[in-house]
Amino acid sequence: MNNDTQQVMQRIKELRRLVEYHNYRYYILDDPEITDPEYDMLFNELVSLEKKHPQFDHPASPTKKVGGDPAPAFSPRTHSIPMYGLDNCFSTDEVGLFIERIRKQNPENNLSFWVEPKLDGLAVEVIYESGTFAAASTRGDGMTGEEVSSNIKTIKNLPLSLINLQKAPEYLEVRGEVVIPKKEFDKLNAIKAEKGEKIFANPRNAAAGSVRQLDPKITASRPLYFFAYGAGLIRFRDNTRWTSQSEISSGLREIGIAPVPNGKICRDLIEIQQYFHEQEKSRLESPFDIDGLVIKVNDILLQERLGFTARTPRWAISWKFAAAQAKTRLEQIRIQVGRTGVLTPVACLASVNVGGVMVSRATLHNENEIQAKDLKIGDMVLVQRAGDVIPEVVRSFKEERTGQEMNFVFPETCPSCQSPVTKIKNEVAWRCVNLSCPARLEQGLIHFASRHALNIEGLGKKWIKILVKQGLITKLTDIFLLKKDDLLRLDRMGEKSAGNLLDSIERARTDITLSRLIFGLGIRHVGQQTAKSLAERFGDLEELAGADEEYLQTIEDIGPEVASSIVRFFSNPDNRKLLDEFGLLGLWPVSRPESAKKNPLSNKKFVFTGILDGLSREKAKEMVESRGGGVAGAVSKNVDYVVAGEKPGSKLAKAKDMGLRIIGQKEFLELIHVEDR
Repeated sequence: MNNDTQQVMQRIKELRRLVEYHNYRYYILDDPEITDPEYDMLFNELVSLEKKHPQFDHPASPTKKVGGDPAPAFSPRTHSIPMYGLDNCFSTDEVGLFIERIRKQNPENNLSFWVEPKLDGLAVEVIYESGTFAAASTRGDGMTGEEVSSNIKTIKNLPLSLINLQKAPEYLEVRGEVVIPKKEFDKLNAIKAEKGEKIFANPRNAAAGSVRQLDPKITASRPLYFFAYGAGLIRFRDNTRWTSQSEISSGLREIGIAPVPNGKICRDLIEIQQYFHEQEKSRLESPFDIDGLVIKVNDILLQERLGFTARTPRWAISWKFAAAQAKTRLEQIRIQVGRTGVLTPVACLASVNVGGVMVSRATLHNENEIQAKDLKIGDMVLVQRAGDVIPEVVRSFKEERTGQEMNFVFPETCPSCQSPVTKIKNEVAWRCVNLSCPARLEQGLIHFASRHALNIEGLGKKWIKILVKQGLITKLTDIFLLKKDDLLRLDRMGEKSAGNLLDSIERARTDITLSRLIFGLGIRHVGQQTAKSLAERFGDLEELAGADEEYLQTIEDIGPEVASSIVRFFSNPDNRKLLDEFGLLGLWPVSRPESAKKNPLSNKKFVFTGILDGLSREKAKEMVESRGGGVAGAVSKNVDYVVAGEKPGSKLAKAKDMGLRIIGQKEFLELIHVEDR
């Protein structure tokens, strides 16, 4: 492999890591760090490189999926038909190319398009059986979402029983957006501010946070609305079917389900363009946040013929509005420290209305951006809400400077723990590498307790915030020193809840694997797969901590950047002290890679479809991988076993067509020597 090819491969890996990370921030934490245009640039670069270099194609690439994994607080629910996302476009020319491509593929078809406002909310699927609400889930990763039935049932404009049952399908999967009106959002934030609680960044975050409440009563108290934009699987009692997108919209309205407002049929690019400008002008008057249009081929049979890519439909596209902008003064620049220790400069602005939202803060990303944009404290600056979500500073008005403006000097020590900050070679970000830094602690604990790390059930973001605020947790190891009396002093923590949480913590301590613990440490650039590779090479954390960069680079997928990050992490005295504390607590898993190699499942590839009884998809995956096997996300000729649970998806039919071996849950458990309970 020549040097240029090696660089391309490394860039693809880095882009995949970045896209996955920002998917996690956006879809799981509802706390994005970058703007939509910045994300689109990363994603589009990755798509372009993968197309130019198909030899680096990988089934786990984020270009093959939508969104992120389900949150650990909710049970997973598999969609019978994947919930795909949409490709975005930003100009009339791009929409024209989309239409022309469809016309070329279907020259004899009299094309029309269903065009509707793109509501900025949380995508969910609601299932009705025999006209009655049966279940609901979030989109999740497109294949599997979060079970949120109890919460979705509380939405005021969503019927629990359909009207006009003679016209209603016997089985119906409705897909739509959960949103909050802008005025209600302002009231909700005002109430939270009065209580001293963290306010929501925008209505989308408020909707997502409301749906993901563990207590349905809280969800019921929020002003949520559901608007349908389409459907998944539909079964009528007779041979009836909805043949167009417009018919789905009117059909849903007839049975009591609100479709996205103001949808209409457009015949060509001119009509679509006219409608786009109408909606763009009136967007501020809309009661809900709208960030563009969704354009779909109207004919359902034509949609089916056009099909899908790995992550998006070929028959639909999103046309985004331009970012709203305003002029204001940059009053100060402050530093905030994230979970990975990155020091991010934040612009403190004179409050200004940008696209209907009052903005007083905006991200500046890093020191290089401040220099590249030549920003000074006191400058008049142009601010925009890119993608109508996160505000950003576009540029300064240097011609308006008075000479009173001041340069910003980046700090040499962490503003939270005063540890020296470092800059990794070839990176622009300054970092605090002290894992016990107070500013890093809260987000670090959330990651440490998450499903892919220690998987401590019941220890979610809400309780971590409370435990940190009460001073009961000041470092990672304090989790294992919690006492029942400590927990019972907390509001809304009862005897049973406290006991369950302590039991979960103890299970995590005794059941943890080395790869999960390594991942849970939150080492820069060390994701799940890298953590598994490290656990296969090193016997325990002490061995890993003693490895140098040269040796680490002999491990597959670990290059100079990752190796340097690992060495830097373990060279920090506070992090080494943490390892000693792990040992004293008995949190010291030992890797036994040889056992996996001798197992009959070694090198066997599995695919799961449907719902497993009492067994999460993540646990089943762990069972396979701990015995030397692997789990694929899609059916192919390289798959050895397809495990089919209840309500299997399209993977089952494809597996049958390919003649693959299909087994049930009982046979799967027998195969891996796990007792079927």
